[in-house]
Amino acid sequence: MSDTSTRLPLTHRLPFVRDLVRDFEGNIYYFLLIVLTLVVLAVKTWGLVALGLLGVSLTPVMFVIILLITLGK
Repeated sequence: MSDTSTRLPLTHRLPFVRDLVRDFEGNIYYFLLIVLTLVVLAVKTWGLVALGLLGVSLTPVMFVIILLITLGK
C-alpha cells in the first residue's frame, strides 16, 4: 500500500503552474498571455467554432459578474 499523504498536489508538480500559484499577483499578465495564446491557437485550429464555444462557455461567468456588480460587491 502506498502512502498518498507525501505526494504533492498537481499544482506543485508542474513547474509553470507552481510558479503561477506561488506568486499570482506578479504573474497575472503571464497567465493572461497564456490564455490569449490558447484562444488564438484554438481559433487557428478549429476556426470560428472555437470562438463561439468560448463565448458560450463564458456566458455564466458574465452573468455572475453582472450580478456581483449589481449587488455592489
